[in-house]
Amino acid sequence: MADRERQPTSLLIADSDALVRHGLAEYLRHCGYRVIEATSFDEAVYVLDAQEQAAGGVGPVEFVLSDVQLAGAGNGFALRAWMREHHPDIPIVLAGSVQSAAAVAGELCDKGPELKRPYAVEQVVEHIRRRLAERARP
Repeated sequence: MADRERQPTSLLIADSDALVRHGLAEYLRHCGYRVIEATSFDEAVYVLDAQEQAAGGVGPVEFVLSDVQLAGAGNGFALRAWMREHHPDIPIVLAGSVQSAAAVAGELCDKGPELKRPYAVEQVVEHIRRRLAERARP
């Protein structure tokens, strides 16, 4: 039996700004990633919960990149807190300016944004690769 080819890494990009989200998603797809886009906290939670129930589908999300000023029932910090409880095995990176992080962090802020907007797409790819490699280490 031939070895199955590894499926591309699935990423979730959660950003309410369609131009930023779409541009970054297209670049990451060009780099060989499978990208799922979410426009809000609520959509991101739906995608992450639905992946467990999907058979076949897009495959499990292995990495999340979220804007700190994410729209919906919660912001990026709330998404990180929710993921710690429900999906602690999936790395999440928050992106945004220091000013936006300070504005929305409140009590949820244990760590500021790791990437600055506007994104330098090459830095995003490198950051994703580094975080996935850290996750793969025993």
